[in-house]
Amino acid sequence: MEKKILNMSKSEFVKKTIMIIVGSFVNALGVNLFIIPSKLLNGGLSGISLIIHYLFNLPVGLVLLVLNIPLFILSVLKTDKKFTTFSVIGTVALSLGLIILEPLSKIFHFSNDASRLLYCIYGGIISGLGLGIVFSNNGSTGGIDIISVIAKRKYNIDIGFASFIINFIIATAGSISFGIEVGLYTFIVMYVSSYFTDKVLKGFSTQKMLIIVSKKEKEVSEAIMKKINRGTTILYGEGAYSREKINIIYCIASPRQLPRIKQLVHQIDESAFISITDTSEVQGKGFVDIIGQ
Repeated sequence: MEKKILNMSKSEFVKKTIMIIVGSFVNALGVNLFIIPSKLLNGGLSGISLIIHYLFNLPVGLVLLVLNIPLFILSVLKTDKKFTTFSVIGTVALSLGLIILEPLSKIFHFSNDASRLLYCIYGGIISGLGLGIVFSNNGSTGGIDIISVIAKRKYNIDIGFASFIINFIIATAGSISFGIEVGLYTFIVMYVSSYFTDKVLKGFSTQKMLIIVSKKEKEVSEAIMKKINRGTTILYGEGAYSREKINIIYCIASPRQLPRIKQLVHQIDESAFISITDTSEVQGKGFVDIIGQ
C-alpha cells in the first residue's frame, strides 16, 4: 500500500509539489522580466516586497520570505497542515525564483508610457499564469492567501473581498510612494493577473452549452449526434404555466459547431426554443474533441 502524505498518495504529493514550484518560478519570471523594470507593483505581499525593494534596494525574494515568516506561524496555528505545507512550498519557491531570476530584471527598460503599459500587461499575464498553476494544485504563495483564508474561517469574510481590500491598500500605498500613475498601472497588473489566474483554473477553452426545447426532440437529438457528432442528453421537464410535459435537449458544443447546430434545429423544428450560454470547463468523454474542432 502506497504511503500517504497529507491524505494524498506520495506520487500525487510529489506531482503537486513540482507543479507549485514550476508555477512559482513562472510567477517570478513575470515579476522580474516586466514588473520590476517598469517600477510597478504586484498584488499581495509581493507588492509590499516590491515597495521595500524600490525604497531600500533590498532583494525582493528575501524580503518576501522574511515578511511571510510570521504568517507561516499564524497559518500553523489557524489553518490545516496541508494548506500550510503547500503555502510554505509555494512561498519558498517564489522567493528563490525572484532571487535566481533577478538578473532578468536588467534586460528590459521602459522608455515611455506605451512600453510601461505593455510591460504591465505582459507582467500580469505571466504572473497570472504562474499563480493559476500554483492554485490549481492546491498551493498558494503565502501572504495574502493566508490572511484571506483565516479571515474567511474566523470572521466569515469572503476571500475575494479580503484579497481586494488588501490589494487596494497596496495599490494606494504605491500611489502615495511613487505617484498616482504607478497605482493605476498596478490595478491593471492585478486585473490582468487575476483574469489569467482564473483562466488557468477554469480552462482556456470556452465551450457552448445549449438547452433546446422542441416537440421533435428525438429527431433533433439524433440529427445533432449523427451530423454534428456531438453527444446529447434528454432532460424531462414540465411547463410552469401549461403543465405540459416537455423533453429538453442538453448539449455541449464548440463555438464553430454552433451555427451548424442552430441551422439543423430550425430545419427540423422552426418553433424550437434554443438557449446558449458559455461554459468555461468541460470534462468527460468527448471534451478533447470539442476543443480540437
